[in-house]
Amino acid sequence: MGSNKHVAGSEEFTVDMSSERFTAEKQSKDKSGPVNELDYGYHPEMVDDFSRPRFFYDCCSSFLQCSVPPVMAFHLGSLGFLTPFKFESYKTEVAKVFEGNAAITLRSRLKVKVVKDMLQRTGQQSYSREQQQEQNGLLPHGHTNSETGKVTLQLQVLNEVVVDRGPSSYLSNVDLYLDGRLITSVQGDGVIVSTPTGSTAYAAAAGASMIHPNVPAIMVTPICPHSLSFRPIVVPAGVELMITLSPDARNTAWVSFDGRKRQEIQHGDCIKITTSCYPVPSICCHDLVYDWFESLAQCLHWNVRKRQNRLADISDSSDTEN
Repeated sequence: MGSNKHVAGSEEFTVDMSSERFTAEKQSKDKSGPVNELDYGYHPEMVDDFSRPRFFYDCCSSFLQCSVPPVMAFHLGSLGFLTPFKFESYKTEVAKVFEGNAAITLRSRLKVKVVKDMLQRTGQQSYSREQQQEQNGLLPHGHTNSETGKVTLQLQVLNEVVVDRGPSSYLSNVDLYLDGRLITSVQGDGVIVSTPTGSTAYAAAAGASMIHPNVPAIMVTPICPHSLSFRPIVVPAGVELMITLSPDARNTAWVSFDGRKRQEIQHGDCIKITTSCYPVPSICCHDLVYDWFESLAQCLHWNVRKRQNRLADISDSSDTEN
């Protein structure tokens, strides 16, 4: 088999599988930014992650408007939920992949836009609750202003978008729209919008169900809602979600993307979230079902408890003692 170029960590590797020689040529350290903005001179055929889990997210977010090459993640971090391969056997594992003996899990991503001053404002309020009710939950006619709205940030997110109250002591109060229609208002510490991959991260800690990454869905999970009936929900992957500050919100909100690029959201700003058409092909160690359940068991100790004995066993042990 001939040479294959792929990216490993922060280095460019040329792999010659026929002679099992692995040579590395370091990138120039003064280059930074998304992969599709750098002058690689080629599109990588595969990405090997020989670093901490943080690189997995950084690497995936680097491919903005292009397809992502298959990612082969080796475990060197602490938890290892997304890194099923052992580094000690990396030569053997990489050889198997190049021979075609590998399954792929397509991990969906979220395409996120932060739009500043999209909503027309009167003083500090962009619209009234009465206007929403009159329009059956839809934004009132002429409410949006495409001329003043400015996209200040556009990202691809693998895990989740988190909107929270930030340093404020007040409740977060944001409105959630689905395909332009008001669904609900979130009053609490915040809300998490996550992919199935992110359902085992922050969303799981907030009480969401864990969903296999092959399921096409978006999770909406409140963070400590001030309500006894606000349960996490799952919506189809094809919808567009929009989050804005409620008109009666007492404070601003803060948003972060996979734990990065945290920024403040003011009245009139909005966050638009859809499913990206560029998923992350994650190479499986065994297969797409076994790997996921193995990670649940090994990393999160899913459903681990002491097993109950059969009644017959209990009776037998009691008779023996007597």
